[in-house]
Amino acid sequence: MTEPERRLWSVLRNRHLHGVKFSRQVVIGSYIADFCAREHVLIVEVDGDTHAGDGARDERRTAWLAAQGYRVIRFTNADVMSNLEGVLYAIDVALGAAPHPSPLPAGERGQIA
Repeated sequence: MTEPERRLWSVLRNRHLHGVKFSRQVVIGSYIADFCAREHVLIVEVDGDTHAGDGARDERRTAWLAAQGYRVIRFTNADVMSNLEGVLYAIDVALGAAPHPSPLPAGERGQIA
């Protein structure tokens, strides 16, 4: 792992972030996701300099992962190293926006009067 990945993993591992289980280096099809919260169908990518100028490849990869039901959020190494709290906040927001792994059928949802 790169230093930014190690730094982020130190917070994501062992359910440290709101009890959510993240795994690292998860194989999904022909891709390897940096970090994945399977129950929340969320992938967190930390992109280094090797991703610079390769936006089309990242877009194809993200589109394929989205077709498998995953949401992908990306951060640069600089984001993680200089603003870890902001990165964690963005992950927290994404987790809150993630679909529940087993939502109730429409007829069983509570109604607000």
